[in-house]
Amino acid sequence: MKKNTNKEISSTKFLLKRLVKNYIKKHYTKLFFALFCMVVVSASTAIHAWIMQPVLDDIFLKKNAQMLMILPLAILAISIAKGFASYFQSILMNFIGFRIVADVQLEMFRSIMKCDLSFFNETNSGTLVSRFIADVGSLTRGVHNVLTNIIKDLLTIIFLVVVMFYHDWKLALMAFIVFPISIFPIVRIGKRIRKISTQTQVGFGDLTSKLSQVFSGIKTIKSFNSQKFEEKRVNISIERIFELTFKSNKVSSIARPLMETLGGIAIASVIWVGGKQVITGETTPGTFFSFMTALLMAYQPVKSLASLNSTLQTAMASAQRVFSIIDMTPEIKATDVVPIESITRTKEKNITFNNVSFKYLNSKSNILKNCSFKIPHSKKVALVGHSGSGKTSLLNLIPRFYDPYKGTININNTNIKKIKINELRNLISLVSQDIVLFDGSIKFNILYGSNDKSNEEIISAIKNSGCNEFISKLPKGINTQIGENGVKLSGGQRQRIAIARAFLKNSPFLLLDEATSSLDSISEEKIQKALRSLMIGRTSLVIAHRLSTIKDADKILVVEKGKILDSGSHKELISRSGTYKNLYELQFKTNTKK
Repeated sequence: MKKNTNKEISSTKFLLKRLVKNYIKKHYTKLFFALFCMVVVSASTAIHAWIMQPVLDDIFLKKNAQMLMILPLAILAISIAKGFASYFQSILMNFIGFRIVADVQLEMFRSIMKCDLSFFNETNSGTLVSRFIADVGSLTRGVHNVLTNIIKDLLTIIFLVVVMFYHDWKLALMAFIVFPISIFPIVRIGKRIRKISTQTQVGFGDLTSKLSQVFSGIKTIKSFNSQKFEEKRVNISIERIFELTFKSNKVSSIARPLMETLGGIAIASVIWVGGKQVITGETTPGTFFSFMTALLMAYQPVKSLASLNSTLQTAMASAQRVFSIIDMTPEIKATDVVPIESITRTKEKNITFNNVSFKYLNSKSNILKNCSFKIPHSKKVALVGHSGSGKTSLLNLIPRFYDPYKGTININNTNIKKIKINELRNLISLVSQDIVLFDGSIKFNILYGSNDKSNEEIISAIKNSGCNEFISKLPKGINTQIGENGVKLSGGQRQRIAIARAFLKNSPFLLLDEATSSLDSISEEKIQKALRSLMIGRTSLVIAHRLSTIKDADKILVVEKGKILDSGSHKELISRSGTYKNLYELQFKTNTKK
């Protein structure tokens, strides 16, 4: 996979700019109305502070009865306006926040779905789940808090500062001159928070991966009495997350004594100077009280802004991880695309390997070496060999799960690299020993990837695969829920659903990867019958576990250490002294003993 390696991706400015452009900009209308509501809320807060001056001077000191009627009503009206404005501001900002979560998750999922198979081999599922849920959640919460609080708090401070300067500009300057001192340590704290947050999310990925392994392998764990062992493994991850989370909280809390101290200095100074002014008659008690109210009201949003950098840096750490996934581009893609019609319109459909060599990413040794062969139209070609010989690797190259670093693979003389990935895979049906079924109904799993098929086609696929044999005995028939990965079905039943899925897809090319390796002899016989029916009229490549099942193959390729050592029919290969004969005799002896 190719990643965006530009250093600017890690900068807060770049990340924020990208968030605004890609996810926030589209909500400008709602942001405008939310901003208007914030102005109302902030202005109301400032008016509450300002109104304390006439309350004290006119009502308590001058005993003005008229103001006693007016001011409470004014305060009530202002409070109602503030309440409704706060409500609508919250609704609008929450909508934007939740919408960003959905948009980022969808874009991230699309990017993951485009990734090459090698990416999934190198990245554990826990890491992906952590980024998909924890990182996106952290990112959105951070952006939501920053968008909401920075605007609301700044507006509140501005309105309150106006009130303070209106009353006494000298006292106002004295009150706020100490706060710029806090900027430098707050920035440093934010950088530490970002680093810790990155480590924390890695820890969450590790924990998620371990939990997934435990829950999926619970049967094995219990059979080996390994509950305590797994408890220790999971506890290591939990303790790591605890340590990092506590460390992050401890670092972010460092700003609190600083802000409290600076706030105390500011308030004490204002009381000392302002108190003298009241005593000397330079200002009224109401004016001073209103000033102090505005100052105390401004104190909380100032503290909030001071801690906002920590929140922002946590969000940016998550954003960096999320965008690293979104920015991934698959290396396996079509080049010089040819129309798929050039292949589909021809009756003859064959596959040709030309000097194909392959090795996995970051591997030094070749898995396949100069492999050349042809799978003719409507013929059955089988691959045999010892475990690890390279059979499955050969098969996986055809749907381009991986690409060879040398040689070409052609379908009807067209390099498969020139065919769009989705169009290429539409030409191929794959049935493997590792059947993947989804938590849903039998019908859902048979229809998977072929939702446009008619009921007649579904019924035909069920009959041809032999699924009707067990579906008819189920109370809910085809609508029976099968559980996660078909846990409620036997191995043979799961296999037949996979075959039914291949029947329904009705692709011209068929790949079978040891489709009967884990079945008993009775189930295997039934499955083989279904597979023989499936292969009729299709160009088929088969990896055989039991050599007895491919005796009727048109051609058998013997694979050993990544090379094709020999090829021919069963009779031709058995007549020659070689690897195939040894494999067959060994398996025959094993079966005889059984």
